[in-house]
Amino acid sequence: MPIAIDRRRFFQSGALAAAGIAAAGRLQTAAGEPAGGRQTAFEAARQVPVVEEADVVVCGGGPAGVAAAIAAARTGAKTRLIEVNGCLGGVWTAGLLSWILDTGNKTGLMKEILARLKERGGLAVYGGDRRYDVEEMKILLEEICLQAGVLVRLHTRACSAARSGKRIEAVITESKSGREAFRGKVFIDATGDGDLAAQAGCGFDYGHPETGQAQPMSFIALLSGIEAEQVAPFVRELAEAKDWGSPKDNLRAEMQRAGVDPSYAKPTLFYIRPGLFCLMANHQYGVAGTNADELTAASLQGRAEVHRLVSALRATGGRWADLRIVATPEHIGVREGRRIHGRYTVSTEDLLAGTRHEDAVCEVRFPVDVHSTNPAETKGIADKKVRAKPYEIPYRALLARDVDGLLIAGRNISGDFIAHSSYRVTGNSVPMGEAGGIAAALAARSGRMPHELAWSEIREQRRAQAAAG
Repeated sequence: MPIAIDRRRFFQSGALAAAGIAAAGRLQTAAGEPAGGRQTAFEAARQVPVVEEADVVVCGGGPAGVAAAIAAARTGAKTRLIEVNGCLGGVWTAGLLSWILDTGNKTGLMKEILARLKERGGLAVYGGDRRYDVEEMKILLEEICLQAGVLVRLHTRACSAARSGKRIEAVITESKSGREAFRGKVFIDATGDGDLAAQAGCGFDYGHPETGQAQPMSFIALLSGIEAEQVAPFVRELAEAKDWGSPKDNLRAEMQRAGVDPSYAKPTLFYIRPGLFCLMANHQYGVAGTNADELTAASLQGRAEVHRLVSALRATGGRWADLRIVATPEHIGVREGRRIHGRYTVSTEDLLAGTRHEDAVCEVRFPVDVHSTNPAETKGIADKKVRAKPYEIPYRALLARDVDGLLIAGRNISGDFIAHSSYRVTGNSVPMGEAGGIAAALAARSGRMPHELAWSEIREQRRAQAAAG
């Protein structure tokens, strides 16, 4: 539940009354429970200091959040970016994704990021503009944010929200610095799972409409000790160039020959640069990205499986004799979380029709890509019989329906299960964040709410920033 603000006390004292962990807290057996049964911890109320006031507060420093923060700062807004991990980039970096999908028709910040990665030697030799070196991506995103004037806070989680009426006015965080409040004029939820929006009281959908199951997660690993020419039959670009069949099927057969069978039916080996590869061979089924116990179990199981697969390949000798894991991710790759209710819902019908909008944020060309939620049916991609035409995501899908002053960007925008499987890839998250950041800055600087802006204002500012970049 969002925390209600006593506005006079909030603004006069600079502190927010909120629930917090305090030494005076106590344990009590819940009503109706037998003695020794389930207990409830009662926390004493305390004052949470408002440590900063900004024009725009962005929660989540993944592809959408970084883009939102950069765009907002470049529009002249004082912008605070809050990220739970120890680096910017989210799934790009902490998740080791190493692969950006649906970038071919993107301009603006997505084009700028790719160009600057290329300048610093961070793009893959093979695979065009989509594979990248994770460490180069980390430092690049930090540089762009700092150059734009973004105020970056890492190692900090958004854990609650404060509202006055329907309007969000502060986010409450937890970190090594304790419990703190950041006040803003406009907020952007780019957490991927819609954490801030849910805490602020927004409605949302989750998982398949019939089963409630979300798509499986993947635990990625960076590998070394192999050479491109030696493993060419198992690398997409190299195998296809030689007409060696499906590299994914080849890799699975090689793993089975080594005595192991991956949980993902289409294991993929990406070539990043000489001596560095990325492996995606894992699926964790039935895991909710909003449940810490399930995320923990999935991470432990995923890491164990990746090590088991790599060890088995190495034991076969030959081309795999020196294969080693360089790194596993700081967090498991989550495909699907909350889909926050917006003022427009991107639907399966939009994909089928190739729907266009006057307030189009970006065009999506990525197909429907539902990783099966039921491994008994398939451990690969489920055929949902939907063939998407290129379609557009409207700005209205980024506007939270139930809370004012809140934008959403990335895979947690408003859409249905099938549509989400198409627009969720990070090549689309960047322009979503870019549009949301510009809108937030324009609204904050003019004293309006994001839903009160004319799309033409946002569009012209985006064009100006793209031209300047």
